[in-house]
Amino acid sequence: MRNLLFTTAFISILALSACQSTSTDKLPILGSREPVTTEVNGETLTDTVYHSIPDFEFLNQDSLPLTEKTFENSIYVADFFFTSCPSICPIMHRNLLEVYKKYKDNPEVMFLSHSIDTKYDTPSVLKSYAEKLGISGNQWQFASGTKETIYGISPAYMVFTEENDQVAGGFEHQGWFILVDKDKHIRGAYNGTDEKEVAKLMKDMDILLSEYEK
Repeated sequence: MRNLLFTTAFISILALSACQSTSTDKLPILGSREPVTTEVNGETLTDTVYHSIPDFEFLNQDSLPLTEKTFENSIYVADFFFTSCPSICPIMHRNLLEVYKKYKDNPEVMFLSHSIDTKYDTPSVLKSYAEKLGISGNQWQFASGTKETIYGISPAYMVFTEENDQVAGGFEHQGWFILVDKDKHIRGAYNGTDEKEVAKLMKDMDILLSEYEK
């Protein structure tokens, strides 16, 4: 039921953002927004504060600290998974691997996969998983953390995650790929199991990167 509510809410946000976006060369900013009023030199100014990804701290596959600073000056694609997942995760990461190959060695593009199996998926397990995928270097980061930190940040990405011993593998999660810009704003969400959606992700990544061209 909670998964359905997350999905319904997210689809509503995507639809609203699509309606608000009239340009094909700039992506919308997804999530909540609120006006903030300030007074400068006697003049009242109103600015919009957009939803953003909060600061975080995990360990990566090399047992090194992984924070928001790791992604400074880069856009990135985030997702939630677990290495023993018997359902959607293999499909998601097979698709995301194609995205990784397209942008490999591009310093403006990174990837962040959060493991929701906080007991089993230690850094060494994530390292082996990354190597089996063919991932090398620091461009694709795999995050391990406590239940509080991993499950605590998933709502910021608007992705449902939950331990659930009633489902295969013992964990329930959505298969969204979330596109985050250099200001930590969410600029797109894509079904990671759908090749057409993944193709749209790559198209939108090119659009987003073009925003930063001088």
